[in-house]
Amino acid sequence: MPTVADAVAVLERHYPPETAESWDAVGLVCGDPADEIRRVLFCVDVVEATVAEALDAGVQLVVAHHPLLLRGVHGVPATSYKGRIVHRLIRAGAALYVAHTNADVANPGVSDALAARLGLLGVRPLVPAAIEGTGTGRIGELDPPLPLREFVALAARALPATAGGVRASGDPDRLISRVAVCGGAGDSFLAAATASGAGVYLTADLRHHPVSEHAEAGGPALVDVAHWASERPGLDDAAALLRAGLGTDTVETLVSDLVTDPWVLHGAAAPSAPPKETSSTP
Repeated sequence: MPTVADAVAVLERHYPPETAESWDAVGLVCGDPADEIRRVLFCVDVVEATVAEALDAGVQLVVAHHPLLLRGVHGVPATSYKGRIVHRLIRAGAALYVAHTNADVANPGVSDALAARLGLLGVRPLVPAAIEGTGTGRIGELDPPLPLREFVALAARALPATAGGVRASGDPDRLISRVAVCGGAGDSFLAAATASGAGVYLTADLRHHPVSEHAEAGGPALVDVAHWASERPGLDDAAALLRAGLGTDTVETLVSDLVTDPWVLHGAAAPSAPPKETSSTP
């Protein structure tokens, strides 16, 4: 029977820890490497709901994208929500492993899965890394090209639904053939998307001022999706990589579809119309 250590070895062949950003916290968070595994759950966020899902399913390993303990801590008492999670996992005999920015830059990685959902062809890194084929984000081509309004509808169909939905900045009739994508928060790569010649850049967590300035400068159209939705497709690839790497059918992989995006409501009110001009003539 494979062990936690076996699973970690497979994951780290595909997502080497040394390729993670220096500020990141990846790797085994808790659990005994010698413990055997029969069932593994993949999730984006380690929150109480996904931990409950994992323990209800009887898993021995949770593989998460976002770190539970990103910043240094001095303790994990059960009086804090992160401490409760760690205690619940340990009591249940479940390990926790994190692959974050090292999974972002990998090939295949998080943005490859996002590009595949959108049907992009000829995919390559948006910001290449030292190892060929790896890097942040991806660029690909749409065949046939689509107007921005239709591309937004495609993204809404292709990605998991969230309260925030999909929104866009740009001319709705702009014809899109080259697409840049970045799973997760990607506004730091607006300049790279512009330099790539993309007609649209799809990412998450875009902010008002960077988007406004980007639009005024004549950059590509922007599509903003929920952070969770942009990274959820990558879990399927990670699960498949683990199954193939273990080379056994004794380990079952589960992928969480629990929407852990923090936004849960979205008002549907339309923007108000500008006031009508009135004549000053009596």
